[in-house]
Amino acid sequence: MNERFLANENFPAAIVRSLRARGCDVVYAAESLVGASDEIILIEAVRGNRVLLTFDRDFG
Repeated sequence: MNERFLANENFPAAIVRSLRARGCDVVYAAESLVGASDEIILIEAVRGNRVLLTFDRDFG
């Protein structure tokens, strides 16, 4: 698998672990972008050509 994701801080860690176990490339904001604004999260997702995963209903 070569799926690439950026999971926002509010995304469940269990799902991040599951995706990684399946071979997905997942950057987890709770590990590397703690406290980053929605704008920065989106910039990083676009820059890394990643699908953004979030449960934030008012993202952006």
